[in-house]
Amino acid sequence: MTDERPAGEELEQVLDEALGTLSDVVRGRRARLDFEESGTVCFVGKGIARVTGLPNVCSEELVRFSGGKLGIALNLEPKEVAVILLDSGEGIEAGQEVRRTGRVVDVPVGEGLLGRVVDAKGDPLDSSEPVPAAGRLPIERPAPSVMERLPVTVPLQTGIQVIDALIPIGRGQRELVIGDRHTGKTAVALDTVINQAGKDVICVYCAIEQRGSSVANVIGELRDKGAMEYSVVVVASGDDPLGLRYIAPFAATSIAEYFMEQGRDVLIIYDDLTRHARAYRELSLLLRRPPAREAYPGDIFYLHSRLLERSTHLVQERGGGSLTALPIVETEAQNISAYIPTNLISITDGQIYLSPKLYQEGVLPAIDVGRSVSRVGGRTQLPAYHQVTGDLRLSYSQFEELETFSRFGTSLEEETRKTLERGRRVREALKQEQFETRAVPEQIASLLAVTRGMFDGLKIPEVAGAKRRVERAVTRQMPELCQAIAGGAALSPEDCDAMLERVRDALVATGEGMEDANA
Repeated sequence: MTDERPAGEELEQVLDEALGTLSDVVRGRRARLDFEESGTVCFVGKGIARVTGLPNVCSEELVRFSGGKLGIALNLEPKEVAVILLDSGEGIEAGQEVRRTGRVVDVPVGEGLLGRVVDAKGDPLDSSEPVPAAGRLPIERPAPSVMERLPVTVPLQTGIQVIDALIPIGRGQRELVIGDRHTGKTAVALDTVINQAGKDVICVYCAIEQRGSSVANVIGELRDKGAMEYSVVVVASGDDPLGLRYIAPFAATSIAEYFMEQGRDVLIIYDDLTRHARAYRELSLLLRRPPAREAYPGDIFYLHSRLLERSTHLVQERGGGSLTALPIVETEAQNISAYIPTNLISITDGQIYLSPKLYQEGVLPAIDVGRSVSRVGGRTQLPAYHQVTGDLRLSYSQFEELETFSRFGTSLEEETRKTLERGRRVREALKQEQFETRAVPEQIASLLAVTRGMFDGLKIPEVAGAKRRVERAVTRQMPELCQAIAGGAALSPEDCDAMLERVRDALVATGEGMEDANA
């Protein structure tokens, strides 16, 4: 009995301490009521629903329908809320309950998205494996302020000679790609993505209302060329709900912004914003918003401006990354003065115009130099381009105009004839097949040869072969100079002479004629 008393006292003491602690917890705990606001579906239509009973819902807030389907509250009216559906409307009926979520639409972001194909919500489309995300970002984010932006100073090499030489693009620029159907707009964008291999540039390709076969071809080409390793593909097909097609470019931009804020250089391609504008027009008409010009809503300009203003070059305090945008817009019958094209031309920093006439003539890429312009990229262009091309853009545009007028004349002056012959060889040298991107030294070598008249003695069909031989000769025999050119070094007169000597040797070795380089 003497041994049991201390044990009993110890147990009693432990119980007292436990009860005291429990009493403290109970006294410190306060009951809390969680309010959950819900409403009722009163109408369901194509891609939209109208809901009553959500008096405190916010604009662009996510709402959840029965079955877990989501929508975005867009129109906040006194008696009802118009919601755009992000999922299929099947199963949603009048009288069902709708609940607020208290958050806006967001997408997963992070390194885990590289190499993946996702939809506008970030759900995987390439496999059943979930996307490993480092976090989530809202799709609508304010654009960086003026004080958070730096000038565009670094070139973005596309690998397409006519663009890099005459219409250069800088990292952080917004360059519009515009043209009729089947003129090679997507091909230009794909070549640009493929050329970023080894350049530490992340690429985001956003397909909006594209055919499934077209998107599959794009993804297949990116995989074959090894470009999916540094790329993310966001797809909103024509079969997806209108809400997904509307948010797709914003979601893709948020994915790209994550990498930009990590100090990376990012390229984003919107293919294309014409279809995005049409989806928004259809959505706005279903929401009974007042139509304006061509039945587009009055805020269509603001829609694309707030999207493209997010592309920039950040200051070092924000990471120093850049986001370069290549929005694509489709014209009808070469009408670049239509509503959506003119809106986007006024927003962007230049445009690359692809001509159906050049495409039909076999001039590929079918870029009309006279109608294309880069308002920023010229400041970023490597010094070697300035030294080699000089006034090539102006002289080439003059050649195209002179060629048009020469068709009406029977006899030409000798000087005019030489100008036309030189221009035709320049045009032939600027031709380029798809997926045959050119490195900077190769472009400089062929441009130097054609502008100095080294191809003037060649027949037009011989120019393409001579161009390839010149590029191989210079890159193989002058590796140190090529490395310096790619690094941004300027060409000295001695370097130009040495390069021209290699060009001359390459042409003479093949037995092809040429005129004096100083002609």
